[in-house]
Amino acid sequence: MRDVTGAADMIEVVSGRTQLRRASGSRFTGRCPFHEERTPSFSVNPVDKLYYCFGCGKGGDLISFVCETESLDFVGAVEWLAERFRVPLEYEEASPRVEAERRKRERLFAVLEQTTVYFERLLWEGDTGEPVRAYLAERGLREDITREFRLGLSPGGGLAEKAAEKGFTTDELRGAGLATVRGSDYFPQRLMFPLADARGRVVGFQARKLRDEDPLRGKYVNSPEGDLFHKSSILYGLHLARAAISKQDRAAVVEGNTDVIALRQAGFEPVVASMGTALTERQLRELGRLTRKLYLCFDADAAGQEATLRGMELAATQGFEVKVVTLPKGQDPADAPDGFEERLAGAESYLLYRVRLELDRSADRQEGFVRVREVIAKAEESPERQEALRLLADRLDLPRETLAGLAPVRGGGTAAVADSTRLLDAGDRLERDALAACLAHPSLVRGLGELTPGHFDSEVARQFRAALVAGRDDPELTALKAELDARAAREAIDERTGAELLLRLRERKLKRDLSGADLARTTELQAHLAKVRQALAELT
Repeated sequence: MRDVTGAADMIEVVSGRTQLRRASGSRFTGRCPFHEERTPSFSVNPVDKLYYCFGCGKGGDLISFVCETESLDFVGAVEWLAERFRVPLEYEEASPRVEAERRKRERLFAVLEQTTVYFERLLWEGDTGEPVRAYLAERGLREDITREFRLGLSPGGGLAEKAAEKGFTTDELRGAGLATVRGSDYFPQRLMFPLADARGRVVGFQARKLRDEDPLRGKYVNSPEGDLFHKSSILYGLHLARAAISKQDRAAVVEGNTDVIALRQAGFEPVVASMGTALTERQLRELGRLTRKLYLCFDADAAGQEATLRGMELAATQGFEVKVVTLPKGQDPADAPDGFEERLAGAESYLLYRVRLELDRSADRQEGFVRVREVIAKAEESPERQEALRLLADRLDLPRETLAGLAPVRGGGTAAVADSTRLLDAGDRLERDALAACLAHPSLVRGLGELTPGHFDSEVARQFRAALVAGRDDPELTALKAELDARAAREAIDERTGAELLLRLRERKLKRDLSGADLARTTELQAHLAKVRQALAELT
């Protein structure tokens, strides 16, 4: 594990989730990827590979960051880093069940990767792929961009034999969603769009119909749900768009895979597709780690469908700033990718869009008022809400008194995440500052070792003191270590201040001991206290 964390670049990993800028020295800061905030309070130490947020209190090391942001367990996080930074892993013995499950998933990823390579070769080499290459050219999609997205061509037969040549079984093909129960190819001859997880690993495919005699009904067909592929968690193109979304602090969500490809080809990179469905909680969770600003771009028919509206509302209620781009009927983003930025500039807020839609849907003024009142009541006071009210008033010719009665529902809408910065009492703050100083300045650890657990009130502080003095890392204390590291940097605690803090801890304990001491003991304690105060006077 040390080889993996040693080779990994902390700033590169964290920058995939939030924008960072250099603060002081080697430290970086940015907005926290774990909660919504306007003022950056997220601190990253790339040398010791620690992070801490003064806003929500989240902290830890490189491994815990990957666990949190990629929804992985410890082993999965190590594997994720090893793959990204090309570090070979050696596995210790695990339980037979866990080891079997790990090997099974590895084999499924391997067969999907090999199949993707095979599909790519069929598309780009030989006569079989010529008609499909011509179709892509007609759509205006260049070879370089379609190769970036790893498009391919399924043969419609013989996949089991090809897989066997590579050492894969028919059962593994079924597990990867590439074969039917009978062992035949799951996909007929189709244009194949590999679907990747957040790590860029292929987990399944979406296949586009090419021939009228295709046995599958749908124009687009996805891999069956399985161990690796879950449609509700996939956003097409996210692994390629992640850096641009984080850097630009926005994401455009379109309907089709070719829309994503065409927009990226035109130079617009922060774009993903929702797999042809309404946005789900899992998809929003992935996007929320990168940005809170969404542009939802759908054709005129889809934007009015109830499922699509539910996805928009879900995003709005989860605190996203949602804007809607409605295209002319029958037009896709891929039809005019060069003008996409202009369309975004003309996007309207979800609330205004929803009010307009409800008014258009209503049979009369009364129905329109009832529909819109329900929508507006859920929204918090904002410029967008005022704009929606003005639209309602203009369309229904309502008096000002009626609008005044449409106050936001108490507790309605999305409340901002409360600032949970820990308000420490003076004693707790003294203990943490002292430990932070010792962490930042190892020369102070000797003085820390001269103190006893009784100098600390907090049990976790006692545990950290013991670990620091013993020179060992306790995984259970990683979050506290990250907090103390960030605290030392933010408060600019130097070595001299650290020495003073250790003396303050001595002074505090002596004063407490004096309150319950007998006469003989009092004289001794007062002498010790005088020495401590003399040392403090020399420092200050």
